[in-house]
Amino acid sequence: MAKYIVQIIMVGATAVGRAFTRALKQEIAASQQAAQRAGGGREGAKSAATSAKSGITIEEAKQILNIKDQHIDPKELQEKYDFLFKINDKAKGGSFYLQSKVYRAKERLDAELAAQDKQPPKKGTESDESKVNS
Repeated sequence: MAKYIVQIIMVGATAVGRAFTRALKQEIAASQQAAQRAGGGREGAKSAATSAKSGITIEEAKQILNIKDQHIDPKELQEKYDFLFKINDKAKGGSFYLQSKVYRAKERLDAELAAQDKQPPKKGTESDESKVNS
């Protein structure tokens, strides 16, 4: 009887171990893909860290706020945020959950814009060329 119980426990532990290993591999692959989509290298790592901290990716934030362009326009971001935030106001019959998602999406894109502003201009941009020609 004890022999069968031990066998059942071993089979169960093996199944759980395999499932855990598979889930861990998938999580690592997803994390690496997210870092590559964010630009790879240090920039990708920073973006992935910000996504992990805020709990929302740039792609998800753009999808929530219905921003199609790769480049984020602060004016368009603010307009879409204002519209979606007001339309989901609980006092007007909206959803507090959706309003929170809209707020978090704007917060994530604002963090991305702030990070882009802190980066020095890349070589070959207009600002570098104007300094050279001056």
